[in-house]
Amino acid sequence: MQHTLNLKNPLVFFDLETTGTNIAKDRIVEWAFIKALPNGEIEKDVKKINPEMPIPIESSLVHGIYDEHVKDAPTFKSIAKNLVKFLEGCDLAGYNIVRFDVPVLVEEFLRVGVDFSVNNRKLVDAQKIFFMMEPRTLTAAYKFYCNKSLEDAHTAEADTMATLEVLNAQIHHYEGVEIKDKEGKSFVPVHNDVNKLHELVNDKIVDFAGRMVFNDKGQEVFNFGKFRGKPVEWVLEREHGYYDWMMKGDFALDTKRKLTEIKLRKFNKK
Repeated sequence: MQHTLNLKNPLVFFDLETTGTNIAKDRIVEWAFIKALPNGEIEKDVKKINPEMPIPIESSLVHGIYDEHVKDAPTFKSIAKNLVKFLEGCDLAGYNIVRFDVPVLVEEFLRVGVDFSVNNRKLVDAQKIFFMMEPRTLTAAYKFYCNKSLEDAHTAEADTMATLEVLNAQIHHYEGVEIKDKEGKSFVPVHNDVNKLHELVNDKIVDFAGRMVFNDKGQEVFNFGKFRGKPVEWVLEREHGYYDWMMKGDFALDTKRKLTEIKLRKFNKK
């Protein structure tokens, strides 16, 4: 295919699949670099990468890449210099790359001691443009779903009535519409049923501050800090001071209440 972007330098669009979301620790398992050239042509570099660490099953379920898929793939270190050559003189683009993909890429280069800098490159993020031009506000939702302008926005009555109309329109628009989950399975998320709509919002919530969430096994796990992803009960059993630290810390009262409920539940199991 050809593109119609007005370019002075080649613009490389890229996306990384990784072992997880920790920029400092996680590693690349697959990359796709698509170079848009000023003459309208496109070049590609797509390959799997051996991360030199096990791929957590939670990540494999998202991107479909398992240890056996990368065991014979090249390591980042072995092809890092080739990638630098491919990216030479290029600006970078992608979707949400500034918050994740660029930091991960820079970290990988630093880890293997290969010189790579983004200081003199332009960074283009399609997500930024999307959110700016299609704002996710009540006013925008009212216009999109109801085709009306929200008068007296930010007055309680107007906003509340608009929300009622938006939800009514969403049900009409999406009821029965299939989408795919992270594993590629089709399901229908929107039903004209409050219990089903409740599940969309609350399927992962433990505390409203989001310090704890449910994992895929239905266990409460911490969602921050050094124990991110670890079951709350597991942490409380092994790190006896962690509960006291959180109870004395600057955490929401709801978080402390839920943490106490989990602690008491565990105590009562014994």
